[in-house]
Amino acid sequence: MLTIGIAGGSGSGKTTVVEKIVELLPDYAVAVVPQDAYYYDNGHLSKEEKLKINFDHPNSIEWNLLTRHLDKLKSGETIQMPIYNYVTCARAPETILVEPKKVVIVEGILILYPPEIRKRLDIKLFVATDSDERLMRIINRDIIERGRSYNDVIEHYKNYVKPMHQEFIEPTKLYADVIIPQGGNNKVAIEMVVSRIKMNLHI
Repeated sequence: MLTIGIAGGSGSGKTTVVEKIVELLPDYAVAVVPQDAYYYDNGHLSKEEKLKINFDHPNSIEWNLLTRHLDKLKSGETIQMPIYNYVTCARAPETILVEPKKVVIVEGILILYPPEIRKRLDIKLFVATDSDERLMRIINRDIIERGRSYNDVIEHYKNYVKPMHQEFIEPTKLYADVIIPQGGNNKVAIEMVVSRIKMNLHI
């Protein structure tokens, strides 16, 4: 099994990069494990408290569970991946069954931060996108998908997203084997990564 970590700031285009890589590989060969599924359950908090959750801090993620799940996949075991809802800030009672595949892609803003995750990654990628572009994407995403007002998004970005990016996310670029500028629009970089994957796995 080849484990690939894809990190980058919020709104950088990580999900698009993942989708492009998956498109270029056989369906049977790839499983995707998003970091977002492993946020702690905060469904019990009030609406005001939920607005103050710092989703961009490493302590918001249940890393121990994600680490155990990666080890299980590596051992050929199926995992029950959590389902996290950004609107309710809670985990669903249901889970998603993820089967071990030849390629496991682990994607999220902080994936390259914890040493215990990094040492389980065979290939480490960082998606680098201009901060203004990322902010525009965050505004659109949070209003449409997460039910936040424009003012709430700006406040959250100023108080949490930007400072956490500078402290925890941007520095992990140093751990990346490949930095992908322009996200999913960088066709050359994505094709190079896919070629490497196919060469390693003979697929």
